[in-house]
Amino acid sequence: MLLQPLHLVTLLLLLTAADRCAAATGGDGVQFAYDGFSAANLTLDGAATVTASGLLMLTNGSIQMKGHAFHPSPLPLRPNRSFSTTFVFAIFGQYADLSSHGLAFFVSASADAFAAALPGQFLGLFNGTNTIGNQSAGVFAVEFDTLFNAEFHDLNSNHVGVDVNSLTSVKAADAGYYDDGTGQFKNLSLISRKAMQVWVDYDGASREVTVAMAPLGTSKPKKPLIQTTVDLSDVVATGTAYVGFSSATGILFSRHFVLGWSLALDGSPAPPLNISSLPPLPPAWPKPRSKVLEIVLPIASASLVLAVAVAAYAVARRRLKYAELREEWEAAFGPHRFSYKDLFDATKGFDDKNLLGTGGFGSVYRGVLRKPAAMEVAVKRVSHESRQGMKEFVAEVVSIGRLRHRNLVQLLGYCRRKGELLLVYDYMPNGSLDKYLYNGGKHLLSWPQRFHVIRGVASGLLYLHEDWEHVVIHRDVKASNVLLDAEMNGRLGDFGLARLYDHGAVAQTTHVVGTMGYLAPELGHTGKATPSTDVFSFGAFLLEVTCGRRPIEQDEHGGRVVLVDWVTELWSKGLLVNAVDARIPSGFDSDEVSLVLKLGLLCSHPLPNARPTMRRITQYLDGDVALPDLSPAYLSFTSLERMYSREFNRNNAVSYVSSASMGDISDISGGR
Repeated sequence: MLLQPLHLVTLLLLLTAADRCAAATGGDGVQFAYDGFSAANLTLDGAATVTASGLLMLTNGSIQMKGHAFHPSPLPLRPNRSFSTTFVFAIFGQYADLSSHGLAFFVSASADAFAAALPGQFLGLFNGTNTIGNQSAGVFAVEFDTLFNAEFHDLNSNHVGVDVNSLTSVKAADAGYYDDGTGQFKNLSLISRKAMQVWVDYDGASREVTVAMAPLGTSKPKKPLIQTTVDLSDVVATGTAYVGFSSATGILFSRHFVLGWSLALDGSPAPPLNISSLPPLPPAWPKPRSKVLEIVLPIASASLVLAVAVAAYAVARRRLKYAELREEWEAAFGPHRFSYKDLFDATKGFDDKNLLGTGGFGSVYRGVLRKPAAMEVAVKRVSHESRQGMKEFVAEVVSIGRLRHRNLVQLLGYCRRKGELLLVYDYMPNGSLDKYLYNGGKHLLSWPQRFHVIRGVASGLLYLHEDWEHVVIHRDVKASNVLLDAEMNGRLGDFGLARLYDHGAVAQTTHVVGTMGYLAPELGHTGKATPSTDVFSFGAFLLEVTCGRRPIEQDEHGGRVVLVDWVTELWSKGLLVNAVDARIPSGFDSDEVSLVLKLGLLCSHPLPNARPTMRRITQYLDGDVALPDLSPAYLSFTSLERMYSREFNRNNAVSYVSSASMGDISDISGGR
């Protein structure tokens, strides 16, 4: 008889646990709760997995990865139906004060909406060519972003945002919470490796979303972090939706954990999480070094260390082909440095079969890195015999590697070996744009494709000039430096590297760097590159893409034909549209062609102050602002031609780097 009460208590505990598990996995989906995920019925993809301790790990520490976890069945979440959810998460970055990208809680009309999504800044929610996602499968998300991205108008590198079909947040705020006692705002570091709890509530009647967060163990703040209006009819028009989590990593790696999660519909608060039952987080990464190893092991194994050092020296001498040049100051750039052996193996020993092109600045090879799995890259080998300015050069390479824009070729990192510098880029499978303009053996681009590339390059230049944290002058905008990715999007390559080579004192460069036909006239006098000189090059690029002709060509008599003069002459005769490339298949839009040609002439104006800015140029191309009505005489291109002739003849060997003398770095067109 004395055992019966004990049996009754045990039975009640088992029934309670079973009821909570049933709420999480069965029923009509009205509510569920997970205090850990060991027995959870979740749908996982990508790098997402559940650890032995019950942690939901969305990313596992690999770079360029994404992971998703969501409730396996859609919830009856109509646009006017309320929901409430709470969850606990933690982000473990590679470094204590630096992390890869963050994570997001999402509501999606389709379970397949993220199949084509990309890692990195896209958080596994959208892809690189369409940041508003799949229009037939909308996405609502609350993002916890740990990297600043100007393209999406981020507040900073530690913020919370409410997103609807876009990574540009409807409303965003610094990560943190308002203290109930003092009312003061307290910051929270998303990459602190500490668990924090989030509450997201949606009122279907008022279409109002509130988001609050606090350290784990702190009650839900009375004052929310974000409060805004969202119409979920743009997301869940079908009446059902999937809910879950998404995260992604970039060139740095992080681990994203979810410890617990609950959700309820129809105005009921989300079931409270049992904090004491949540699985523990792993030790901080990297693990602290053992005191025993620091004190005892060096003493006990001194002779072994000496023997290993001798053996390592012997092995190193036999493997000189993998030797690298490393200096103490490079420790700060460690994450951006590739090993020479990895690049050697990726390119199969820099085999000529993998050679993409050769120019005055070096040769470029296609490679496939083993880690991350089968990642295609382009490796550019540049000779440098002088170490003068190398520290500043590498610092600037790493700085430019932080550029993030869909129309720029991503610079991933570098490696130094003896008198050689290697730069590693994303691989662009469709090569450079000039091969599609001048190589008759390749498929010619249609006018919509050319106009799409033009707008993309304009967007990339606007980012370099105005939208990034520093001003970057490209100094060599031309068709051969525009690469095409797998979806034929134009990406500007070699940004800033002409300027960078001045630091490296490469023999092939001079004070004025670029290619004849794209160089602004004032460079011959001042030698100073500005955003306006880039605009001049972009004007030549506009005419080059539209006309299918190089900026300076020779006629049948050996004379020099300047493309700007030729187009201006046609304009003065009322025959401007006749300048378009006659080989363009399937015709063209005469209004768009006329706009691009006139804009190319305006950008090519001899006077720098008469040229528009890249922001104004993008407004013209997008149709937001009408192009000014200018007469052909306003541009005075005959004077431009005379300025070119005078400066070129006077300073041919010193002031300019011609296409031939540069070896035309367009030849790296196979991708970077």
